[in-house]
Amino acid sequence: MAEIVRMPKLSDTMTEGVVAAWHKNVGDKVKAGDLLAEIETDKATMEFESFQEGVLLHIGVEKGGTAPVDSILAILGKEGEDVSGLLSNNPTPNKPIAEKAEPEVLTLEVAAAGAPVSTAPAPSENDEDGKERIKASPLAKSIAREKGIDLRSITGTGDGGRIVRKDLENVPVPSSGSSFSVSVSGSTHSHEVPISQMRKAIARRLGESKFTAPHFYLTMEIDMDQTVAARNVLKNSMNVSVSFNDLVIKAVALSLKKHPAVNSAWLGDKIRFHDYVHIGVAVAVPEGLVVPVLQHADQRSLTEISAAVRDFAQRAKEKKLQAEEMQGNTFSISNLGMFGISNFTAIINPPDSAILAVGAIRQEAVVKNGNLAVGHRMTVTLSCDHRSVDGATGAAFLQTLKAMLEEPLMMLV
Repeated sequence: MAEIVRMPKLSDTMTEGVVAAWHKNVGDKVKAGDLLAEIETDKATMEFESFQEGVLLHIGVEKGGTAPVDSILAILGKEGEDVSGLLSNNPTPNKPIAEKAEPEVLTLEVAAAGAPVSTAPAPSENDEDGKERIKASPLAKSIAREKGIDLRSITGTGDGGRIVRKDLENVPVPSSGSSFSVSVSGSTHSHEVPISQMRKAIARRLGESKFTAPHFYLTMEIDMDQTVAARNVLKNSMNVSVSFNDLVIKAVALSLKKHPAVNSAWLGDKIRFHDYVHIGVAVAVPEGLVVPVLQHADQRSLTEISAAVRDFAQRAKEKKLQAEEMQGNTFSISNLGMFGISNFTAIINPPDSAILAVGAIRQEAVVKNGNLAVGHRMTVTLSCDHRSVDGATGAAFLQTLKAMLEEPLMMLV
């Protein structure tokens, strides 16, 4: 039964190919491994071997013609077999290209790193410069290089004495010689997973944000010694369990009240300044990222913030968050400090004008009052939409945040 040979995808970026040369004519017999055509891709001109056997009944793309990947390149089958049915059911959107000079053919040869490439003559054919070259398929040449086989000693069984892969299957590997090659084998398995609706939403929203909002970034280092001490007092003396993230949320919320320009949204023909502070708290889940919103964060106590964030995180993992709980944010915080990340930048979460990326609190050597000591430092980076937030505005917000965290009693005033 006749079989279609389709235009192969010979590179990751290839969408169509040009037939630079045919090595078979209609009516010729084709064996598996025979050189069928030379195809010009977006990167090089490559030899294309047939994986099928039969008589070449139809050429779908003439020399110099171009066709999309997977369109009909040729049809192989039994001599005299009718292929009209295949052609009618598989229309080929081939398009001829303008007449041009004979293309220079580049044979792609994949060699092991450091492996020598033999240029010595063998049972061969002449190239355009009158020099002889080995008549062997690219795959056969690659196998020969890896195994250190001299192709001049091999008799080819392919078309015109051409050496193909099967000619090398039983050839013993030389035990010594000047060539050295290493063959590495291992799994090349990969798998694909359909994109979830959550991942599609993340890609769409953040893609729109990154490529429409002109981001700029402000980074500041904060002395966290007093915040660390305050948390220890809350935990050990008052039996109040709050995280550093809770303290950051509280400080951010109070800072936003002092800098409403950062607590804003770009609406195209106007800027909306919010009188309330609704903070989106990024929570990682197996499928991606969700951002539940802590409403009126500036009016909540540390214990209320802590309880709400823990509840969000738990229900996010259980996929029990409601849609309305992930809407209405005026500012967002992304904290990767618990993963040991010291510094990063985040993409603004629409419709916010800014997002704060929070790194890990780290111990390091610092100079205090002229003396070397161990201190706690944390790096934060503010991503701003330059359409609604200017550099000085963002810097002023960070100065207030720094003051809050370096003197946490300010949060209680």
